[in-house]
Amino acid sequence: VQLQASGGGLVQAGGSLRLSCGASGRTFSWKTMGWFRQAPGKEREFVAAIRWNRPPPYYADSVKGRFTVARDNANNAVTLQMNSLKPEDTAVYYCAGKQNYAITSAVSDPNQYDYWGQGTLVTVSS
Repeated sequence: VQLQASGGGLVQAGGSLRLSCGASGRTFSWKTMGWFRQAPGKEREFVAAIRWNRPPPYYADSVKGRFTVARDNANNAVTLQMNSLKPEDTAVYYCAGKQNYAITSAVSDPNQYDYWGQGTLVTVSS
């Protein structure tokens, strides 16, 4: 199973992008999907997570109110709608999947996830 993140690109501050994460290979039945990002010279950090049929989604404080994570049922995928983008959102964004439900306190822990996508670059210009 491979996760594939797409939708990154270059956008001006205040703009929007929509990332998508889907799976290839054998059928992947996920229960928890997360988005993480890594900016140059920084550690990977949690952005958002969603659990199948167990709302609400979870967000890092830095993106609350601007980013929305949602299920794409038709494609067994997850999207990340990013609005009001800021230069500090510039990073490589990774999606990660887990076949079991992660407990609430663990959704932001990258070690909880079993599968990772290759990353998609988001660049926000000022």
